[in-house]
Amino acid sequence: MQFIKSLVRDEAGATAIEYGLIAALIAVAAIAAMQGLGNQLSATFKEVETKMAN
Repeated sequence: MQFIKSLVRDEAGATAIEYGLIAALIAVAAIAAMQGLGNQLSATFKEVETKMAN
């Protein structure tokens, strides 16, 4: 019982979880941004390829 009470009072675990969630959100935002940029770059290179072929 004493162990459970100490876990409830200890905030280090909660802080670690919060940092983990923040890191996960940043990763999701970065992946979304890179996908958007990748699509845009792909379209640009296709356009350049088409213009060079003609």
